[in-house]
Order: sequence, then structure tokens, then C-alpha cells
Amino acid sequence: MNARGKFRYALLLAGSLCTAAPSFAAETAESVETRISRLEQELAELKALVGNKPAATATADTKTATVPVKKAETATPVTLSATSGANVQFYGFARFDASYDTNPISPGNIALWALPENGRNDSEWNLTAGATRLGLNISGPDTPNMKLSGNIELDFLTSVSTENNQAPRLRHGYVKAYWPASDFSILAGQTWDVISSLIPFVDDPALMWDAGNIGSRHPQVRLTKGFSSGNNGRIEVAIAASRTIGEKNGSLQADTGKDAAIPSFQGRVAFSEPLIVKNQPATIALSGHHGQEEWDTNSTGNYKTLDSWSCNLELSMPLNEKVLLAGEYFTGSNLDDYFGGIGQGVNNAVATDPREIRAQGGWGALRYTINPETSVSLGAGIDDPNDNDLAVGARSRNQSIFANVITKITPNFILGLQLSDWKTDYKNAAGSDAVRAQSSVTYKF
Repeated sequence: MNARGKFRYALLLAGSLCTAAPSFAAETAESVETRISRLEQELAELKALVGNKPAATATADTKTATVPVKKAETATPVTLSATSGANVQFYGFARFDASYDTNPISPGNIALWALPENGRNDSEWNLTAGATRLGLNISGPDTPNMKLSGNIELDFLTSVSTENNQAPRLRHGYVKAYWPASDFSILAGQTWDVISSLIPFVDDPALMWDAGNIGSRHPQVRLTKGFSSGNNGRIEVAIAASRTIGEKNGSLQADTGKDAAIPSFQGRVAFSEPLIVKNQPATIALSGHHGQEEWDTNSTGNYKTLDSWSCNLELSMPLNEKVLLAGEYFTGSNLDDYFGGIGQGVNNAVATDPREIRAQGGWGALRYTINPETSVSLGAGIDDPNDNDLAVGARSRNQSIFANVITKITPNFILGLQLSDWKTDYKNAAGSDAVRAQSSVTYKF
């Protein structure tokens, strides 16, 4: 590594470490009580519509009257009431992403790492609408002591279909029961991992995965308990048992994670309290996970159990009413299922002796909110696997620096522009650099 590369690596790692801190019909007849409740709700909605109707401010022949211009308003989400008593809110957005890369970046529509240059300059364009998203927020019916909620959300960022005929992908699908009096909840289904819960301020849907940010979405059962602390503080403890998604181990088995004897266990402890800015809490959290994969080493039943684990620190700190500092640090091994290790979890170059790949890294970013419509962000991230665990030619380090601006033309029409620099090293092979210019157009509803 030359002096420039060492300095750039040290600067990025130091920065990361410092900031790591329609309703459905019921099968039985509707009861009188349910019908009365439903009619009362519909009457209230009609009254609200009538009450919100704007009064006329001028007649057609009043030339001197001034008619006020109505400002753009955020569209109210469409909400339906099911016969079960649950409220179903429909939401989503149509999104288009366009990017230009000076050298290929994998996989293209999103950015994970720079591909080997192989002695050539090979720029490319990527255009996609795959990040378009559809979702349902579900709530109720509640009891005096418990609140029910759930979420179903899809997008189309999947590799199992062609670019102009994309299949839907489940992002979230869960139910949550919450007891307010005890600040306790149970969640069952697929959603974000407990670990490393922060999201970098990037415009790329990949969220700096494999470049310093770990954590994905998994099917899980989660328990969360909150505790009051001081005047305005809160401590939150969460634990979860989640699905382990392993790798394809040749022709011996399909999923090494499913073959393991235990699920993955995740945990997180977080403390939040306003520190510098009133009414804007800072949060510091420690999280981690442990899981296993069972790798068959031959066809006669011999296998090797490999661990997957992480320890993570996260920090979100408002510096003033307009500036937010955030970052995460991670260390662990066999993290490809969590977008760590630059997508490399196990070195199975020797089939009879697979080994976990250790990695560490993190990201840090600043976001400045110019006004309610526009914000600018800049940051950096790095993912650094242990070279001793890698095969020749494997990705040995991945780093990215980014800057972006995101602005709301209207509350529902959003434009984003991001510039990022990528540098990916390969063990005992030439590294690769790429610059990506990306833009996004989003129509939110």
C-alpha cells in the first residue's frame, strides 16, 4: 500500500471510530354493536370533511378580491377500516434512480463495492425503478391494555427477475403487540435487525452495506422493554431470535444457516436523552449477535460448525437544531448475512476446512438541514476484513466517501443527488477505484 493509500485508510477509519458513537367481509354476520361503531365512525369522517371544506373568498365577478393561493400540502394517507376493527393505511412511493460510474460498481443498481478494473476503464450507466415501494400500516383493534400494529412492505430490488420485469420483494411483514403501561412489546415477523439500528444519510438504497454499515432484515421474534431514566431519559433493551441465512455449500446442502441447531440471537441496549439540543435526544447503543452455520465437509455426514458474531457501537448526536452527527462501529466474523466483511463470511477454499472471515469497520456522517425542504450530508465508511482469513483475490478492504443533497420540490416530489468515491482492494491483486454520480426522483404518496 502506498503512502497516499495508508493516509486515506487511516483518515477514514479514524473518522468512523470517532463518530461510532375495500374492507374484507367477515364470515359471520356483523353484530349490532360493530355496525353502530362503524356507522358512528363514518359519520364522524363525513363531519370532518364538511368542516374542512374551504369557504369561498370571492365571487366570479369580484375583480378586486384577492383569492389566496393554497400551499402544497402533504397528501393524507388512504386509510381503510376492516370489519375486524383494524385500520389499514396504504402508503408508498414511485422512485427512479439513475447513476453513472467511472468504473463498474457491484451490482450496479445499488453500490456495494468497486469491481476489479482488469487494466481497463469501463464506465457504465444504471437506470432502475426497482426501489419503488408499496406498504400497509395496520393498527388495532386495541384493548384497554394492549395496542396491536403491523406492517407489510414490498419493493422490487431483487435479482431474481429481469430489469424491466422485476419481481416484488418482501421487506417487512410483522405483527407487534405493545403494552403501554409497562412499555413492553412483542414483535413477530420480518423486519430490521436489532443490531446496528442506524441508517446512514445516503441516497443509495444500499445504505452503505459492505462499506461500513452492517445489519439487514430477518424473520424474528423480538422482545423490547423500555425504562424511564431521569427526567427525560429512556433506556431500551431488546432481544431477538432470528433466522440464520447461510451460504450455499456446493452440492452438499442448500443453506448452512438452516442446517444449524440454533437460530441467531440478537441483543441491543440503548440510552436516549436530550444532551446538547432541547427536545432532540442523543442516543448511544451497544448491540451484538451470535449465530451458527453448519458446513458439511463431505457427503458422509461430517461437518464443521462456524460461528457468526458481532459487537457494535452506535451514536446519534444532534449538535444543534440543524446539524446531526451519527455513526457506527462494528467488529465480528462471518458477517456476510449482515452485509459485513464486504459480502464475505466464510473462506471455503479448502472444502474440508472452511474458516470464518473476521472483519471490522464503521461509518460516520454529518447531516445539515438547511430548511424543512432541503438537507445536505457528507460522510465516509470502511469495511476491513482480516487479510489472514482471505483467499487470494478476495476483497480485502472497501471504503467510500459520499456527499449528497436531498430536496423536496413539494412534500410529495423529492429529488436527490449524490456523489461518491469508492476504493476496493483485493488480496494480492490490483485494487479498483470508481466515482459514482447518482440521482433519484421520488413521488411519495
